Amino acid sequence: MNHFDSMLQRNKDFAASQSAASTLMPSLPRALPNVKAVIIGCADIRVDPAHVFGMKPGEAVVMRNIGGRITPGLLEQLGLLGRIGDVSGAIPGGGGEFHIIVLHHTDCGITRLAGDTGMLSHYFQIQEGELKTKAVTDPRAAVAIDVAALRAVPALPAKWLVSGLVYNVATGLVEIVVPPAPIRTA
Repeated sequence: MNHFDSMLQRNKDFAASQSAASTLMPSLPRALPNVKAVIIGCADIRVDPAHVFGMKPGEAVVMRNIGGRITPGLLEQLGLLGRIGDVSGAIPGGGGEFHIIVLHHTDCGITRLAGDTGMLSHYFQIQEGELKTKAVTDPRAAVAIDVAALRAVPALPAKWLVSGLVYNVATGLVEIVVPPAPIRTA
């Protein structure tokens, strides 16, 4: 059996166990109120937020890209998610506490692209001269920059929490770089 066939078999096993336990995810709008967080993380296979935080289906929306960075494309996706909630009548967080978590990590592959300013400036949709403002080679500085970028988005509800974390791939531990706080204070 090749890797793809193995994945399909594991999916059949998963579906059978979920169906037998009646734990398949409900359709919108009932599913969204269980979500308490959006985790924005890196596409790196070593840093799957579901495993890092021991999450179960429905506990968080996980959005992954290269570096786990706040880019114009990611902001557009957040806007689309918000609109899906609007049209389906679902309120993120079920009206309670809602948290956006930015999760970067050590030894990130994006640091290896620091010399490819053309590619990175296109990714961030900024001028090459502005790349130093993204702190591509420093995950702690980068996560603080990305949290600040989210705080500058007026469409995000002020009372939602936002935080910035760095996962250490060598130890498996998460460091709080930007503690949870409301996106904006009144």
